[in-house]
Amino acid sequence: MINRLRLILPALLFCLFPSCNGPADEEQSSAMTITDQPFGEVDGQPVTLYTLDNGSMRVSITNYGGTIVSIEVPDREGNLGDVTLGFDTVAEYVEKSPYFGCITGRYANRIAKGKFTLDGTEYTLATNNEPNHLHGGVKGFDKQVWKASARAEGEEGVSLILEWTSPDGDEGYPGALDTTVTYTLTPDNGIRIDYDATTDKPTVLNLTNHAYFNLAGHGEGTILDHELMIAADRFTPIDETAIPLGPLATVEGTPFDFREATAIGARVKVEDEQLKNGLGYDHNFVIKDSRDGELQHVATVTDPGSGRVLEVHSTEPGLQFYGGNYLDGLAGKDGKTYVHRGGFCLEAQTFPDSPNRPDYPSPVLRPGETYEQTTIYRFTVAE
Repeated sequence: MINRLRLILPALLFCLFPSCNGPADEEQSSAMTITDQPFGEVDGQPVTLYTLDNGSMRVSITNYGGTIVSIEVPDREGNLGDVTLGFDTVAEYVEKSPYFGCITGRYANRIAKGKFTLDGTEYTLATNNEPNHLHGGVKGFDKQVWKASARAEGEEGVSLILEWTSPDGDEGYPGALDTTVTYTLTPDNGIRIDYDATTDKPTVLNLTNHAYFNLAGHGEGTILDHELMIAADRFTPIDETAIPLGPLATVEGTPFDFREATAIGARVKVEDEQLKNGLGYDHNFVIKDSRDGELQHVATVTDPGSGRVLEVHSTEPGLQFYGGNYLDGLAGKDGKTYVHRGGFCLEAQTFPDSPNRPDYPSPVLRPGETYEQTTIYRFTVAE
């Protein structure tokens, strides 16, 4: 049975649930709602699926890993379609998920050889992506059951607030880390993700969301005809283990130049050392040189067939573009199959291996400081 979370709106700005008394039916259809239902158990802990609805799109998120399970948005004909890859049950996320839709941390992306030095002390992490550390280790933030609560923000939208405390030494990282991730569904069809964290010891931190998108609909073939724009004139070349080589490189004259909208598949098969190293696109694009906290438009993706458009806005200096190179026929939701390059990720974050690269934007968080970042995935329809 679905339970409705009780949210209090200041001055009753609008009726949260369609069943309440007040506005006419046409006004109720645009009311913000959030509902919850059981989604199984993990290690004896109950897991819940929350659905946020703004009247024109719906987003379902589970507190297991803060995972976005579905995103239903209209196409140019007004038909809703689920545009993110995922599974039907929490058990499948536990057993076989390639980080579908989850919060990745403490450190999203890779740290070379699972080691870094901070303030003269060397820390050793799991090498769960041999020979490197990936996405927080064996049991990162994506594999935790987060504490969840709901909040209404009046005309700003409706939010799901997730909280998790990572203890000192968790997966080898120093410091107890208190983390809050807030998902807000906005009236203009945006999914706003706000990250906040504090620590009691110096540590390194890099959080992101790892949603896989296919704007034609999840399981509807490849994303190679999607047209991508990334507002970056540099990227970080990688070695064969996906660790940055160090110096930044220009996108000019390379398959990595997405400053003008270009089909993802237009150059993915050309002879290029970087495409070979990444088995396609799996690279960090340089948006800016520091974590200045300024929100800016960093990418746009358009599916010509459905007309759906995804805009990405972020405060982060880097954007990892991953083209679904390791998808190989994985069975997903609704009986769908996720083919090779059947989804893409645009992960806003700092640069890979930053703990070992003093010339990259710093990932260091110290006591008394607050880690803050924001990413917005906003959906529209092409004219």
